[in-house]
Amino acid sequence: MDMADLIGPDAIIASAEPRSKKQALQDIATLAAGKTGLNEDAVVTALLKRERLGSTGVGHGVAIPHAKMAGLDRVAGAFARLKKPIAFDAVDNQPVDLVFLLLAPEDASAEHLKALAQVSRQLRSRDVREALRAADGRQGVHAALTQERVGAA
Repeated sequence: MDMADLIGPDAIIASAEPRSKKQALQDIATLAAGKTGLNEDAVVTALLKRERLGSTGVGHGVAIPHAKMAGLDRVAGAFARLKKPIAFDAVDNQPVDLVFLLLAPEDASAEHLKALAQVSRQLRSRDVREALRAADGRQGVHAALTQERVGAA
C-alpha cells in the first residue's frame, strides 16, 4: 500500500488551528467527510469512541486517529498539520502537531492494519516529520507524505 493511494493533496490541511484535541478531530473529520461522502458527525463519533480506548497520539508530535466506518469502499486518509501543537494524551506526553486520519470500511480489517502500519512507518521517520513541518502549503505537505524517505527514527 502506497501513501499516495491513501491521501491526495485535497485531503490535507496545511495549517490548522484547533485549540483542543476534540476540535482537531472535528476539523480533520470535516475534511474526511467531505472527501468520502460520510456523515461528519458519524466520523467524529467514531473517532472519539476510538480515542476513549486509548490515545492515538503515538509520540514525536504525531497522532494517527483511525476508525472503521460503514459506507466506505476503500481505506481513506486525511492529514492536518497544526500551527501550534496541542495536548493529545500521546504516549510520550508530548503535544501533537501532525495528525493523520485513517478511515477504513467496516469489513476491511487487513487493509486497515496495512494502512495503519504504512502511515506509522512513514511518520516514525524523523526526516519525514521534519519535512512535514517545513513543507510549504498543501502540495508541499503532500510531497513530504508521499515521497520515499530514508532517515533516523
